[in-house]
Amino acid sequence: MGQRLTQIATRTGDNGTTGLGDNTRVSKNSLRVHAMGDVDELNSHIGLLLCEPMPEAVRSVLVEIQHQLFNLGGELSIPGFELLKSEAVLALDEALAEHNAALPKLQEFILPAGTRAAALAHVCRTVARRAERAVVALGAQDALKDTPRHYLNRLSDLMFVLARVLNRYRTDASVGDDVYWRSERLKQAAPD
Repeated sequence: MGQRLTQIATRTGDNGTTGLGDNTRVSKNSLRVHAMGDVDELNSHIGLLLCEPMPEAVRSVLVEIQHQLFNLGGELSIPGFELLKSEAVLALDEALAEHNAALPKLQEFILPAGTRAAALAHVCRTVARRAERAVVALGAQDALKDTPRHYLNRLSDLMFVLARVLNRYRTDASVGDDVYWRSERLKQAAPD
């Protein structure tokens, strides 16, 4: 790994390049830097989501995800290096199964809406999808392990499920639900 930062404003990036973890310099517009930036943005959105009230089981999953995303960012910053392990993908699979089992089956598409926490989880889902696309693009150019792509794919699925969980979580006695899309098909199928 590269040296730990001792100062933030180094001015070395003023020429449009940035340093990777192996001390090479690349354009700030490179596919690798885009992927790193999208993963960093996703981690920041999860940090914002963690400011909201939520069940402790969801909170602990999100905190672990933040650590794994930091591993992923580190892996992306050092070509050929591996930090994100396949066990991290298995942990997402377990969280998906656990949280999805408690939810009712979907009858229709839902909107990325509801409570503030659920809406923030949907933002995390969409940023995870963008980060996944960036990793796929990078993988088409440079050799990458499969785990980063698998992790981001599974994470976006989990964020969808957690948004549904968070729409049902209330600190008062009320019970919430998903915000369903009012489709024309449903209107036509509904009895009068």
